[in-house]
Amino acid sequence: MNIFEFEQLLLTDIDSNIATATDDQLFAGGYLRGHITLSVAQCEIDGRNHVRDVKSRVNNSLNQAILSGELNEQDQKLVLSFWADLITKAEQASTVQ
Repeated sequence: MNIFEFEQLLLTDIDSNIATATDDQLFAGGYLRGHITLSVAQCEIDGRNHVRDVKSRVNNSLNQAILSGELNEQDQKLVLSFWADLITKAEQASTVQ
């Protein structure tokens, strides 16, 4: 799987639950969407084309946001949990394909 397929898989998962998502899930999904898209773009610019590079950039981006006080403690837990769930689902989907 390349980074663009990975991005699409993550964003599709976020979008597929919009109709039934809670407010917290909508917030976390929307918040992560920006971090994912930016991380993929940065990877492309830098010539990094492994899924692990995108994961690392998203993790670093989230950590920077947390350190800068962008998320309160409750939102941190919510976003990080949502991110972990997205990664798990993406990894499971990639082994099925």
